[in-house]
Amino acid sequence: MLNNKNICVPILLFVLFFSIFGNFCLAETNNDNPRSRDVIFKAKVLAVLEEKEKETEDGRNVRQQNLKLLGLEKEFKNKEIIFEGIGNIEIVGEKLYKEGEKLLILASFNSIDNSYTYYVYDYLRSGPLFFMVGFFLLILFLVGKWKGLRAVFSLFFTFLIIILYIVPKILDGADPVFVTLLGSFFILFFIIYMTEGFNAKSHIAALSTFISLLLVAAVSWLFIYFGKLSGAFNEDVFILLNIGQNVVNFKGLLLAGIIIGTLGVVDDVIISQVATAEQIIESNPHQGWQEVFKKSYKVGISHISSMTNTLFLAYAGASLPLLILFISPENPFSSFEQIISNEAISTEIIRALSGSIGIVLSVPLSTFLASWWFVRQKRKT
Repeated sequence: MLNNKNICVPILLFVLFFSIFGNFCLAETNNDNPRSRDVIFKAKVLAVLEEKEKETEDGRNVRQQNLKLLGLEKEFKNKEIIFEGIGNIEIVGEKLYKEGEKLLILASFNSIDNSYTYYVYDYLRSGPLFFMVGFFLLILFLVGKWKGLRAVFSLFFTFLIIILYIVPKILDGADPVFVTLLGSFFILFFIIYMTEGFNAKSHIAALSTFISLLLVAAVSWLFIYFGKLSGAFNEDVFILLNIGQNVVNFKGLLLAGIIIGTLGVVDDVIISQVATAEQIIESNPHQGWQEVFKKSYKVGISHISSMTNTLFLAYAGASLPLLILFISPENPFSSFEQIISNEAISTEIIRALSGSIGIVLSVPLSTFLASWWFVRQKRKT
């Protein structure tokens, strides 16, 4: 069963966080941006009016469609719309739509004649995604029982902190690193105390994780500085130039992303190390902290190897199209040195290295704190 103390501490942290920062989280967005007249809304395909196959300049054959759509929300609800997809627009991948499918439509406002031009923005994928989330929660509860349920609460809280605090504050022009560290502080406290309870093990894990994040931030900043990274190397980042009313610190944004990406992995390693030290002392309370440290550290070495590989594979998987582009024979680079000097590649390398350094440093740090504290407490009793 759930311990009342285990529940109360995270809830108190939750209330404290939003009572202090709630006014920032729920601030209204400013719609003075001229791009705000562009609207994305849901629509349903009523009919495929026409479909043609065209040959592109590079010799590919692609099919294009004209569609009859029905708006499902906002000012376009129940309005029939004609999407003219047959034309000379170059497309990267062929997308063919069927009657009954639901899509996201971009209505681009033309201020000259006060009319909208319509484009198919993407498929509406909320249905399959909600099903997958429900399936994930079911599996998590069946396998993890109450521990799995607490993990769901922790995940939900993490999502709230990122979406309702970290992202809005960055858009408001706040320092991304400070905001992310503050948000991470509440995330790790909530996660640790919700899943592990209010005890010495949780205290040591929380302290070790926060110190590790500070070390990751410092190391990452040095790498970004000496690597001369701007943080603005892809289209997603440049979109930020057209939203909000404040200038976004792109280097800080890059550093903030590294901190968030490292948080979950470091947290897992540290909790395992603290629990290992606790169990070793329970098996033999007469050991010195140096002996407990050595035994726990041996376990930590295996965590370093597996978690570092996990982090590298996660970043490599996310950057796989980019890696293929730069390693393919058609790329403009003539040497390995030129490839890794590209900012996009350098950024991913620094992400992985910074996170891995955080993992490596967190093992001796958490092992030392846990060994010293638990031995000290045993001797008092």
